[in-house]
Amino acid sequence: MTVAEYFDEMSYGPAPESDTEARTWLARHASGFGHFINGAFTPPASGKSFDTFEPATGKVLARLATGDKADIDSAVAAARKAQVQWAQLSGHSRARHLYALARMIQRHARLIAVVEAIDNGKPIRETRDLDVPLAARHFYHHAGWAQLQETEFGDQVPVGVVGQIIPWNFPFLMLAWKIAPALALGNTVVLKPAEFTSLTALLFAELAAAAGLPPGVFNVVTGEGNTGALLVDHPDIDKIAFTGSTDVGRIIRERTAGRGKSLTLELGGKSPFIVFDDADIDGAVEGVVDAIWFNQGQVCCAGSRLLVQEGISDLFHQRLIRRMQTLRVGQPLDKCIDMGAIVAPVQLARIESLVKQGVAQGAILHQAKIDAPKGGSFYPPTLLSGVQPTSTVATEEIFGPVAVSMTFRTPEEAIQLANHSRYGLAASIWSETIGLALNVAAKLAAGVVWVNATNLFDAAVGFGGKRESGFGREGGREGCYEYLKPKAWAARKARTMPSLPHLKTTAGDFSLSSIDRTTKLFIGGKQARPDGNYSRVIVSPKGKAIGEVGEGNRKDIRNAVVAAQAAAGWTNATAHNRAQILYYIAENLSGRADEFAARISTMTGASAAAGKAEVEASISRLFTYAAWADKYEGVVHMPPLRGVALAMPEAIGVVGVICPPEAPLLAFISLVAPLIATGNRVVAVPSETYPLSATDFYSILETSDVPAGVVNIITGSPDELAKTMAAHNDVDALWAFGSPELSATVEKLSVGNLKRTFVDNGKATDWFDSAAAEGANYLRRAVDVKNIWIPYGE
Repeated sequence: MTVAEYFDEMSYGPAPESDTEARTWLARHASGFGHFINGAFTPPASGKSFDTFEPATGKVLARLATGDKADIDSAVAAARKAQVQWAQLSGHSRARHLYALARMIQRHARLIAVVEAIDNGKPIRETRDLDVPLAARHFYHHAGWAQLQETEFGDQVPVGVVGQIIPWNFPFLMLAWKIAPALALGNTVVLKPAEFTSLTALLFAELAAAAGLPPGVFNVVTGEGNTGALLVDHPDIDKIAFTGSTDVGRIIRERTAGRGKSLTLELGGKSPFIVFDDADIDGAVEGVVDAIWFNQGQVCCAGSRLLVQEGISDLFHQRLIRRMQTLRVGQPLDKCIDMGAIVAPVQLARIESLVKQGVAQGAILHQAKIDAPKGGSFYPPTLLSGVQPTSTVATEEIFGPVAVSMTFRTPEEAIQLANHSRYGLAASIWSETIGLALNVAAKLAAGVVWVNATNLFDAAVGFGGKRESGFGREGGREGCYEYLKPKAWAARKARTMPSLPHLKTTAGDFSLSSIDRTTKLFIGGKQARPDGNYSRVIVSPKGKAIGEVGEGNRKDIRNAVVAAQAAAGWTNATAHNRAQILYYIAENLSGRADEFAARISTMTGASAAAGKAEVEASISRLFTYAAWADKYEGVVHMPPLRGVALAMPEAIGVVGVICPPEAPLLAFISLVAPLIATGNRVVAVPSETYPLSATDFYSILETSDVPAGVVNIITGSPDELAKTMAAHNDVDALWAFGSPELSATVEKLSVGNLKRTFVDNGKATDWFDSAAAEGANYLRRAVDVKNIWIPYGE
């Protein structure tokens, strides 16, 4: 063809990127890659290895070491030895190391991009223009946090040795997301990359050593799922950071239960892409291209569920199908293609199976007509229209270049359909009416929302999900806290669990008996008899019966959760209103301070002065959270694009609270107050040994304008009631303070809906110490941060 003919047809010829340097690097390791441990490549202890394949051709690409227990032990030992010295470096010294890593990535950007494209199958344009520059940005950004650590995180210390497990869809970018904050803040890392895509992790390790990163600070152990399980189970790992499937995330949550490990899970998604009838249709169509056909749809936050308003649905789908036909699928190193290869044949088979299932369930199939290269794992851009909200392809993550589409009529219906998912990772909203877009964004169950855009990422803006998309954030200030722990908690000792006092029998006398008072549960703003109609005697340290409380059971928890769900108006109330009510609670408690002090003394055997001190501390704590209620605010991030990202703290929802045995009033308030201050509704189980302060307290709530269902109080066995709340899918988070066994049970049973948990692993908190028992450490756990991206300008 002549040049003129090319201009007439607008067709593309191949524009291959050279892979000479990448192939040369692979050839240097033709005998096989070892693990990277303590600053050097190390042969696998077992001598075993496995092949990794090139997705675009199916040919063997490299031979990788299979990690076993001995390899993990060596890597963890190296990381543990290095961690003390690494953490003792000044923030400035660590910042210089991260700066060196960022510069190293930029110097070798093309090599990294080519290796990534070959290893993963994604287009070179994406690895070159998106993945590698954003990885460098993460190291630059977190070099800044290292520099500022002493001033910005002075009350925190590093977690320690971190085990990180990354997926195959963004191997190098995920590496940077996890390694940069961990190293910046004084931790050391053992990384287990995905078995399909380990090469850029090994390349980075080699380059990092050349850049002067000290031995043992960063280690890589390759292998399959069993290797990752060994890392998760290792007793000397302080934190696991995992990105991958929800099913594996559940396994990790269960295996780490009760082990005292910090945990971050970034899991699957089925993100809605909502198009309103006032949207720029052509812009939204291009948004779909970026949302679901970027990286072959192998994106956890891919906009895979298209929700289109009925009035424009026909026109939108016509233009989308026409645009889909223009996408080019080909070899990853061709700079003119839009989509490369699926990562592996097993993933390709899964995509094909789910699409067939969708068609069988009534969806209409639209596919681009492509001439795919031979020998690799390729799949065409696909749209399934007319999908029912309950069909398999609308509810399950396909993780391929497949969009499913359905329609809606009103914004309320769009929100309902968008939230009709067990996931809650991301969402995209397309509308020219900013008020509509922001109103809908606030109501979506998602950790990230893009307005008139999709798949925007930056190191300064936190990323992470809700529900079964996991918990924790990566990036920004909130992501830094995932690699830190409060300094005030470092010295906590194991709690001595008190035994319940025994009732002593005494001879009766003829003095006037007190009038019996039946203490009930508190559900939905009303005193309620326990469902089982059983009660338990509360005994003072002297063995005297001082009251009875109801024995709550599973049905009582169910009723309390229903009442808490019905109190959603509290979440939508103004922060000022919540603050006023917290002040009012404190005021009413102050008016009855002597009564509550006497109750504490009678229950616990503490002196009158100690009882009074606990009440005064409780009043002060209520004032603290009343003060914070209208001051714990979001921030405006300014990522390097024309736009802003609003980081908005949101209430988690319904939160269960299991109170510890000590400080019966102060601990109860210290746990409940930050939750209600931030808009949550609470189902609380008070101290088993000393519950009467809490049952007295509900009379304070009744007279303090607290809406019904905001605080519910269920007395009884914390161990049994915790099991019910941990397994309850309508409880969104659970805070449990007590025995180590309680913590383990709560974490293990939380896997059903992957609720967030906050436990103390049997470590006693000094509830009178404000550094350990109040403030930001509790407020951060009382909210999710939703980042809403709003581009502007041309």
